[in-house]
Amino acid sequence: MTAIQAQSLPLILQQRDLIAQANTGSGKTLAFAIGILHRLDPADFSTQALVLCPTRELADQVAKELRRVARFADNIKVLTLCGGTPMGPQIASLEHGAHIVVGTPGRIQDHMSRASIDLSGVRTLVLDEGDRMVGMGFFDEIKGIVNACPRERQTLLFSATYPDDMKMASAAFLNRPLELKVDATLDAPRVEQRFYEVAHERRNLAVAQLLAHFRPESTLAFCNTRIHCRELAAELRAQGFSALALHGELEQRERDELLVQFANRSCTVLVATDVAARGLDIRTVDAIINVDVAKDTEVHTHRIGRTGRGDQTGLALSLCAPSERKWVKLIEAWQGGAVRWFPLTELQPAADGMLQAPMQTLRIQGGRKDKLRPGDLLGALTGIAGLTKEQVGRIDVFDDICFVALERHAAARALACLAEAGIKGRNFRMNLLKAA
Repeated sequence: MTAIQAQSLPLILQQRDLIAQANTGSGKTLAFAIGILHRLDPADFSTQALVLCPTRELADQVAKELRRVARFADNIKVLTLCGGTPMGPQIASLEHGAHIVVGTPGRIQDHMSRASIDLSGVRTLVLDEGDRMVGMGFFDEIKGIVNACPRERQTLLFSATYPDDMKMASAAFLNRPLELKVDATLDAPRVEQRFYEVAHERRNLAVAQLLAHFRPESTLAFCNTRIHCRELAAELRAQGFSALALHGELEQRERDELLVQFANRSCTVLVATDVAARGLDIRTVDAIINVDVAKDTEVHTHRIGRTGRGDQTGLALSLCAPSERKWVKLIEAWQGGAVRWFPLTELQPAADGMLQAPMQTLRIQGGRKDKLRPGDLLGALTGIAGLTKEQVGRIDVFDDICFVALERHAAARALACLAEAGIKGRNFRMNLLKAA
């Protein structure tokens, strides 16, 4: 077990209220998933557990983990309720009942206002990444949702930080809670940190140098502003890197497509702001680049914690302008030791040229509602298009759309074959997404 699992699970199983400080990727989802299932009555299709998350992406990840654990129980229904998708199908699903609901505060509040969800049977309430939900302005929605749940319930609050103002705000939600704090630096040995001093105006060039030298297959680069995100991603694409920008101005559809491409290895560099990247659970990130030094030590720790997960090792590369040295000193004080500095002049491009994403994403305008399944897509690609199973990567099937990762050199041929022959005897609109 991870540290947060070992410390929190016994308390959760004792049905105690809990405040636990733990970062994304620490294993907390499995801990509260086991606690939820331990109390669940499969024969009762009322909503017995509610998990609130700050973003749709985190809600999807939590629901996926709950379903994975629930496979070992009988007929457990997990329903995701988030914005950005139509209300109608969600209301229809609620009419048939759901043991566990995972959602964002705004959409849960919408269902409450329509009386389409009944929270009177909730036994376990989980507030996941509570600090970010409050920071995003969801406190009033959370308060209303909590008040709709029974007083006799278990409440679990997971948060990367727990400032005094949040402690006061959440006091009414919890009944004699126990508090846990898992040291975010415990897993630091798995992450190699390197710091490089660079002139402010040359940091975009330095990012390209780092990528060409270390050649990570997946990189998450953090910028402090959305403008810088767009500029850096555009410069990297111009140099031949597969790069995309994740920021707050994207529509949900654009955000979903972008994250699919990064997760399925069709994009090697995702440039993001901290706000936009919060709540993402991307499991395989080889390197983190802090294009701008974080001014908050916990933000820095949260950033670098996205690499080196599980039994993997990771690389955290930080660029620092001379004026940012003061923030590095705070990081050193937080970590209890000096950071390691390296010269940019030691960086040399790898001999085998530019690193391209190995896959390209095929987007198909059809999904579950059209009776498409991953097996149907794999069968069409290996049968009609003549690809091998090794040339087909991750397949994501949603209600109205599918995304398939294809070996880059075979993607155009596969598109042409499927567009002509169709899938399951039907023709669907389809195209290849580009990250460079």
